[in-house]
Amino acid sequence: MPFVQEALDGIEFARGDPNSTWGSVRAAMGHPEPFTLKYVAIGNEDCWKPHYRENYLKFYAAIRKAYPDIKMISNCDGSNAQLDHPADMYDFHIYQNANTVFSMANTFDRTSRVGPKAFVSEYAVTGDDAGRGSLLAALAEAAFLIGLEKNSDIVEMASYAPLFVNTNDRRWNPDAIVFDSSQAYGTPSYWMQHFFSDSNGATLLKSTLQANSSNSLEASAILFQNPMDKGNYMRIKVVNFGSSPVDLKIVIDGFDRKLLDSSGSKTVLSSTNVKDENSFANPEKVVAQVSPVKSLVEKTGTNMDLVLLPHSLTCFDVLMKSDITQITADDDSHVSSM
Repeated sequence: MPFVQEALDGIEFARGDPNSTWGSVRAAMGHPEPFTLKYVAIGNEDCWKPHYRENYLKFYAAIRKAYPDIKMISNCDGSNAQLDHPADMYDFHIYQNANTVFSMANTFDRTSRVGPKAFVSEYAVTGDDAGRGSLLAALAEAAFLIGLEKNSDIVEMASYAPLFVNTNDRRWNPDAIVFDSSQAYGTPSYWMQHFFSDSNGATLLKSTLQANSSNSLEASAILFQNPMDKGNYMRIKVVNFGSSPVDLKIVIDGFDRKLLDSSGSKTVLSSTNVKDENSFANPEKVVAQVSPVKSLVEKTGTNMDLVLLPHSLTCFDVLMKSDITQITADDDSHVSSM
């Protein structure tokens, strides 16, 4: 099939030796070093189309033979049932209203731990709830990401979509970063993703919530090393998707409070109106606000009593006295791969 050969030629252009047919073209364009191409998705939202599977298998066989190390991604959803064809990963897209995205935080809780892992390659709140990038959208997406974080043993990667938009050529709403020829700003969804920047390689802790409005909450707890100060921290993230403040107690199972320092920080993403958006005129209307925390652990240890603002994403980073590698994790803990 000519299309299969074109795919192989494209991969050779990216990865091939500079003396190969297509690698030499790349080298002549000024990039002799091969690109690090590790993944190939076969199609895009094509699973439902006629002949997808038979064509997929032709691409799969040819690419596997030529590049056995490349991970191949199917367009068919494997979160509810096993795929009927070979794949290293499967693609998962979600574009829905805020309530639906919030409710999908547990999507992968019941997914089989056997078989291909998920690549959530496109997720975003869309429609009226999103506007051009609202706080409401960011909070629902944060809850969904917390669900992915908790299931990071079977969710290998995730990416927001789309990332950039030129405000003079807007074809999709929302986008994470808006720009023109001289300026740029991040939407609330952009700032929300900063809360997950240390999730990759972190250790996920088993935690439980005790609150007066648990149906509007999603939370997780991780151990991670801050790449800036090299300090080891416990991070607790909580989304309050409701319109009222929440009194919350978080219990970290099997964790020794003596490992925690008394110092840390609290970061909150919130605003006076859940539909607030950023703009060129007011690029920081909805941004994360950081404040120091000095007495959280002294008062409560690992049973933390907190008050959450309405419609907010709150993150508590507590400094640890011990190296993460010296901590014996609970049986239900695992390393996040997101």
